[in-house]
Amino acid sequence: MIKEIVVYPNDILTTPTKKTDLKTDQKLAVEMFKTLKQEGGLGLSANQIGEDKSVCVIDVTNPFFLLNPVITKKQKEIIYKEGCLSIPDKMITTGRYERIEVEADNVEGTMIFGPEKDNQVDNDLLILESVCVQHEIDHLNGKTIYDREFKRESFRRTEKKIGRNEKVTIKKEKETLTMKYKKAIPYLEKGWVINGY
Repeated sequence: MIKEIVVYPNDILTTPTKKTDLKTDQKLAVEMFKTLKQEGGLGLSANQIGEDKSVCVIDVTNPFFLLNPVITKKQKEIIYKEGCLSIPDKMITTGRYERIEVEADNVEGTMIFGPEKDNQVDNDLLILESVCVQHEIDHLNGKTIYDREFKRESFRRTEKKIGRNEKVTIKKEKETLTMKYKKAIPYLEKGWVINGY
């Protein structure tokens, strides 16, 4: 059965969900996958369809669901642009992690999301999946993309030290560029960093 998506603002989206069990919620996961397919999304959490249960479904590389998931490890901060089925027609720039480790009650051991190396062919897809998992676990914890919104305030401290027309060298992985600080700002929002800061 296809469920209706809860639209922000709604208290259920900002309230942490309750733990649940596999016996109760395998059927719910199936309904969530059907709803996700109908809506054309990549992930969905139970509270987005009005259910106060810690279940989310993801379908980026392969479909899977997580029951009572917890992120146990985060690596490499990144800036990402995200949409959300509960916040239609909006894209928000967020602060996320490229690689995460997750434990869930329906999975043995730890699941790892994100690329293992910087130059993998499917890096973008693996990062997307990692961000999607973080997004859905946030929902289960009562957080939305607004809570993760990346603001340029983190660069304001730097602006006091560097003049807008002063030349800076910025880098991202092995790539480096030199330009005026004011032209570097859009790069900094995409995860580049200024050498020496």
